[in-house]
This record gives sequence, structure tokens and C-alpha cells, in this order.
Amino acid sequence: MLVKKVLENGGSIRPLIVPSSLTEGTGLCNPSILVDGDRILVNIRHVKYNLYHSVFDQKFPSRWGPLSYLHPEDDLTLRTVNYIGELDQDLELKWVSAIDTSKLDVTPIWTFIGLEDGRLAKWNDNIYLIGVRRDTTDNGEGRMEFSELEIKDTVVKEIARTRVEPPNWSYCEKNWMPILDIPNSFVKWCHPTEVVTANLEDKSTKQIALVEHQHKHPRDIRGGSQVIRVGANYLAITHEVDLWNNEAGQKDAHYYHRAILWNDKWEVIKLGREFKFMDGQIEFCTGIAEQGDDFLITFGYQDNAAYILRGNKETVINYLFDESAA
Repeated sequence: MLVKKVLENGGSIRPLIVPSSLTEGTGLCNPSILVDGDRILVNIRHVKYNLYHSVFDQKFPSRWGPLSYLHPEDDLTLRTVNYIGELDQDLELKWVSAIDTSKLDVTPIWTFIGLEDGRLAKWNDNIYLIGVRRDTTDNGEGRMEFSELEIKDTVVKEIARTRVEPPNWSYCEKNWMPILDIPNSFVKWCHPTEVVTANLEDKSTKQIALVEHQHKHPRDIRGGSQVIRVGANYLAITHEVDLWNNEAGQKDAHYYHRAILWNDKWEVIKLGREFKFMDGQIEFCTGIAEQGDDFLITFGYQDNAAYILRGNKETVINYLFDESAA
């Protein structure tokens, strides 16, 4: 487990907590991080449900199966509210505030509501939260959206919202990984590596790289963190899903992670080892940043908790790419 390895080597982990007076006790997950000069900003996804998951060999499933969403009785949708916060140097929250989206909100027409699994990025002096939204069509079609944020003291407002189309039509786009040093650009897909750039004026995207690689992998490699420059190369943490149905046809899953290192031509230099953060079945990473000699990595656990991990770069890199690491 990555967390265990980091803690054994002097690192630290902190929970990212939005007060229950704001969330009514429902789930937090899938945080993202952005180091912006002296500020450490995080986005924390609040999902207005609790995930029930039978993790003991499915011995104690609910009537809906081993993996099910427990909703408030008056809201059976999958609804997301995003909270922006600022961390101090000890990674404790100084403040946290829901993003005021009222200027741009419209009545949702699908059951997945809000901007899901947003990644923070700063391009051309603008701060964006970029994720998938599925509530604007009556069939749940998903598209990546740029949510431009204005942060004044502890007040966060969404001041612009841009929904972009993929280069080729698909039903649902999600988990594009922002390339933090190339404005409006993303690793859209990992095998082959597909890189796209967005035009916010006409809301289009254009493929700028499509590179095959020969590395073996057991599952689809999907998006995760942002893509950051590490030396001469690019690094991101991705996720993979092992999804199955039990004998009753009920859904369950394991999430795994894997790091990728690319060169400037988007050729894969290294494909990392399969790993988990804390040995949970449902874990998801949507953020990575550098701070001095450390990486700051944000991830969600079982859709019910959000964490930030600080680890020495050498320790983290050795673990991510060393198949023999304990």
C-alpha cells in the first residue's frame, strides 16, 4: 500500500473534512489539489449519499447487493456539491467553502447532478475545476466542463462554465487529466496515449497526439490525477476498475491504481506497478502536486472519506515504479 510505504519513510496523511453541518453526514470523496504560489488549494467532492459496501467476501450484502448507494429519502439522485478549501503548511484546512454555482445553474434533467470528479488547474492565470457533467441531457450524456472559479478570501464563485465536445462523438467522456504546464490540454486516454487541447471559444477539442505503446496491462487504464512535469518527463496516477457481478447479478468492484511516466513526445517511458492507497476496494485519485521535495497526492476512500498524502518524491517514485517494492 502506498500510504503505508510513505508513512514508514517519514511522510504524513491528513483527512480532508467538510463539517457535517454542511454535508448532513453524507459522503466526501475524490479531492483534487493545486499548489498556486504560496497557496495550497483543494477541491473536495461531496456526494449526497453514503456508499454501502460489503467488503467481507460479500457475507453481509444489503437487499440491493454488496455495493449500493444510500440516499436521503427526499433525494434519490446522485448529486455532487464541490467545496474549495485552502490548506496550511501542515495540510490542515484553514477554511472550506461550497462553490457558489447559482449564476450558471439550470434545472437538471438527468439523475447524476453536478460536476463530478473535478480536477483543479490554473491556466493563463485562471483557476478551473474541470470534471464531467451529465445533467444537461435527458439520457445522461457526459461531457467535460471547465468551471472557472473566482476566489476572494473564503468566498468561491463559479464565474464561467464551458462544456467542450470531444474530437469524436461518444456517449460519455470523463476523467480527462489536465496537463498543468500546457494550457487547456489533457491526456484523454492512456492506451494508446491520446492528448487533446480545448478551444474555449468554439467549445471544441482537437487531438494533438496519439501514441501507441507496447506495455502490458491487465485492464483499461483510465484517467486519474492531473499530469505534472517531473524533470524532463510527465507523470500521472491513473485508475483501473475490476468490475463484476455476483451470483445474483449484483454489481461489485475493485479499483486499482498505476502511475505512468511519459516523455515530451508522449511515449510511455515507464508503466508503474499496480497499487492501492489504503487497501480499500473503492479508491480514486484525482490530484497530485509538487511541493519542494515532496509530492502531495489526494484521493478518496470508499466514497466516504477524502485524504491528502505527503510523501518524499524519491520514496513515492520508487514505490510507484518498482515491482518488487513492499
